[in-house]
Amino acid sequence: MPLAFLGVFFAWPVLAIVRLGVRDGGVGGVLAAAGTWELVGFTLGQAAASTVLALLAGLPVAFLLARCEVVGTGFVRAAVMVPFVLPTVVVGLAFRALWPDGGVLPIVLANAFFNVAVVARTVGGLWAHTDRRAEDAARALGASRPRAFRSVVLPALLPAIGSAASVVFLFCATSFGVVLVLGGARYRTLETEIYLRTVELFDLSGAAALSLLQFAAVLAVLLLGGLARRRRETALSLRGNAEVVRRPTGGEWGVVGVAFAVVLTLLVPVVGLLVRSLSTVDGWSLAGYRALAGTGERGTLAVSGVDAALNSVRAATDATLLALSIGVFSAVVLVGLRRGRTPRGVGEVLDTALMLPLGVSAVTVGFGYLVTMDALPGDLRTSPALVPLAQALVVTPLVVRIVLPVLRAVDERLRQAAATLGASPWRVWREVDLPLAGRSLLAAAGFGYVVALGEFGATSFLARPDSPTLPIVIARLMSRPGQLNSQMAYAACALLMVATVAAVLLIERLRVPSGGEF
Repeated sequence: MPLAFLGVFFAWPVLAIVRLGVRDGGVGGVLAAAGTWELVGFTLGQAAASTVLALLAGLPVAFLLARCEVVGTGFVRAAVMVPFVLPTVVVGLAFRALWPDGGVLPIVLANAFFNVAVVARTVGGLWAHTDRRAEDAARALGASRPRAFRSVVLPALLPAIGSAASVVFLFCATSFGVVLVLGGARYRTLETEIYLRTVELFDLSGAAALSLLQFAAVLAVLLLGGLARRRRETALSLRGNAEVVRRPTGGEWGVVGVAFAVVLTLLVPVVGLLVRSLSTVDGWSLAGYRALAGTGERGTLAVSGVDAALNSVRAATDATLLALSIGVFSAVVLVGLRRGRTPRGVGEVLDTALMLPLGVSAVTVGFGYLVTMDALPGDLRTSPALVPLAQALVVTPLVVRIVLPVLRAVDERLRQAAATLGASPWRVWREVDLPLAGRSLLAAAGFGYVVALGEFGATSFLARPDSPTLPIVIARLMSRPGQLNSQMAYAACALLMVATVAAVLLIERLRVPSGGEF
């Protein structure tokens, strides 16, 4: 089932676009152009800078969540997740409120802002399971706190740091909404250039060439990330039973202070966006929120903001149900492959394939749908189901990454005992696996829902004019002149952000301590 879903709704559309572009010719010329490699350089450069910044900001937060027993850790755990699940167009507008002219610095900061949670969760998950006695022994033998960290703690954390860095780099290299809002016409990445060539210039050969470059880079990062993730899972299996969480002492309070400072800094764009949604040239006002019941200044929108919000809710619900089904099936298959006699490489290939949709241009996938979906019964090209399908393609890898570690942690002896007592494989899953993984499934559903609710890349290409989602409406309002349009856009962003925060708080209540990478 996972392979069929990937084959029909990912591999087929992408390969169709690449084949169409190669057939039209010109791929070699695009690859040989100096401007192409300048795009590659800027894409990789901003992604690398954002990754380094996210690592520097995320490690103190990981330490706080994994090792410290202080008041406010629950708030930190929830607050650090909010940026990661915010819609990209919302984050772009939040930083645009702080930097109206955009530029390289706000692009790097915005991408790092998104991904501090990935570092904090991935590294913190391993850090919370490392035996603290080795570090205490080094301190007792005379090592300073920095040296004990470099010699004992850091080597143990390297698998998680490598896994987090690969995921962050992937997200930053394929960032779309942030670069589109903050880069404008001056700064473009491979993702935004593919969008420009496909949608505005209709240069399929150029878009195909850039998609091939992006696909090669994504595959390399996924392979490195898969290696780091396997090392991290091996390290988790060597967990100790000593005390891990305790009150900070000495210089650890400095790290705790830095972690809280990082979290407060992450809240600055969020607060700035809320303030901007309420401020007008005439003072504080709810005019933007009230205007969401209409279609904007001079009929900018085809539907009202309320209708767009309802479209978002419907599409996100369908996408979440589909992604949860595919993601759980995928996780079950991957666990079964590891427990069975299948060669290990088969599971690793499938795991990597499931992550590919996160790194391939959403525009390429969306345009591929329009090229290929007429071959299926019912001609899906004119169907509203295209948007949920594209969103589910993005959400499914995240569901897998949340559910898979929990299913792998289920004690095999419990499953064997149930089977010995006569339970069928389906009943073993229902009676043993499902109760133990139930909370992670609910968390994955909530997480996937907010990601689908704010998906912008593929939706911007596939949504029909008479049924846009809220992120599409926000982008459309910001591209049109008028004070009321601007206020409506910021008000819609604020509503999406409130919905995201509510979902994150719910996810945190459902979260299990070892429940996945995110």
